[in-house]
Amino acid sequence: MEKDDRRWWTLGAVCVATFMLLIDITIVNVALPAIADDLGSSFTDLQWVVDAYALSLAALLLTAGSLSDLFGRRRVFVIGLGLFTLSSLLCGLATTPTFLTLSRAAQGVGGAAMFATSLALLAQAFHGADRGTAFGVWGATIGLAVAIGPLVGGALTEHVSWQSIFLINLPIGIVAIAVSLAKVRESSDPEHGGVDWPGLITFSGGLFLLVFALVRGNPEGWTSTLILSFLIGAVVLLVAFVVVESRISKPMLDLSLFRRPAFAGASIAAFAMSAGMFSMFLYLTLYLQNTLGLSPLETGVRFLPLTAVSFFAAPLAGRLQSKLQIRYLFGIGLGLVGLGLFLMRAIDADSDWVALLPGFIVAGAGIGTTNPSLATTAVGVVEPRRSGMASGINNTFRQVGIATGIAGLGALFEHLLSSKLGDRIPAQALASGNPKVVPPPFRHAYLTAYTDSLDTLLLVGAITCFVGALLALVLVRQRDFVTYQSAETPADAPAAA
Repeated sequence: MEKDDRRWWTLGAVCVATFMLLIDITIVNVALPAIADDLGSSFTDLQWVVDAYALSLAALLLTAGSLSDLFGRRRVFVIGLGLFTLSSLLCGLATTPTFLTLSRAAQGVGGAAMFATSLALLAQAFHGADRGTAFGVWGATIGLAVAIGPLVGGALTEHVSWQSIFLINLPIGIVAIAVSLAKVRESSDPEHGGVDWPGLITFSGGLFLLVFALVRGNPEGWTSTLILSFLIGAVVLLVAFVVVESRISKPMLDLSLFRRPAFAGASIAAFAMSAGMFSMFLYLTLYLQNTLGLSPLETGVRFLPLTAVSFFAAPLAGRLQSKLQIRYLFGIGLGLVGLGLFLMRAIDADSDWVALLPGFIVAGAGIGTTNPSLATTAVGVVEPRRSGMASGINNTFRQVGIATGIAGLGALFEHLLSSKLGDRIPAQALASGNPKVVPPPFRHAYLTAYTDSLDTLLLVGAITCFVGALLALVLVRQRDFVTYQSAETPADAPAAA
């Protein structure tokens, strides 16, 4: 009975931490225009408010997974909770865009420790059919955080302040730390070889150079010495990372995991959904608030159909894992996300937010269907002692998708606007989506160019999700789960396979 009690407490602690992480992301999206007004942030600053978090999270997830295997997953999880809570306080105290960006980067460090250990803790505590149930609850938590995040963020930003969206993390973090210390069991991999410093340096450095080049490419010029050197440096470091990981005995990213097609398919699906869908929230928020003139709370209400459908779809998808092969859930889920993004392309210069509604509903169903499948597959095709690395890799692909998606889509957005309107208005002002920065005679032409450019971004996102759906459908094979089930411990393989 004690075992059952502890494992459900573990599920509660992980879900609370996941809730805090994701509600912070969705809250921030709704508050970005208010942050820009208060701190005088440029479009690039707003990109970095989101990307600084995603970048540090992606860069350190694999190392955090290695540290958790070495020193204990509960210990690293609690340290991450503490750092995330403290950095949330610093975000709330920020007075400049740079201060906020650095604090967001610190949040990403804490978030890395939490993300890298969350699925591993669940995989350690739950086995057999119960694991599918636990992952379904975890997926529902994601849906709940996404569902109420925009509403809470809108209400706090509009009626309190944008700083309060970060300060709300303090009580949540304290509760999660207390529960984790009191109820969650420790687990580790005593055979782990330590931190992979060459891998950490090459991966983090390469990812930073890539994102920086994408964010600054338009302002600096794509053929400038700075941007070209950063792009070349990113390629060199990322290639060096693959070489390093293939030659050392204890890599932080075990390339042999990708020999199992199901693991590769889940990683691709995680990247596709983040790059195609989640990175679009920044641009959709700017459109709803700056272009349509909605308040933060009104924006949160408009996102509710997407997030509510996601919330209700997640537990249903968790239960379907016992009846359908996971690859079909991937294909259906990502396919719906792509279709939803495609339907959002109905907007034009004269549109109201209702034009987005069909796409929001369809994409929400896709998000809720995909998330539990990602969780199950990430750790369901590896033995428990490697679950820390497996969950870290899957979440790394999620965050790399967000970081590169925001940077890449932002670069494309600025280029499209500049090419449509020329040099009459600075691209940085154009990309904010605020018609007030445009002289009255040009406003309709600007809105036409803005919505046309946003339509192109939505098309790119839709194609990304469709490609991810197809690859996951092909790569995620039932026998990858069955092989593990028969060769390792039968009770540990997800019944969802």
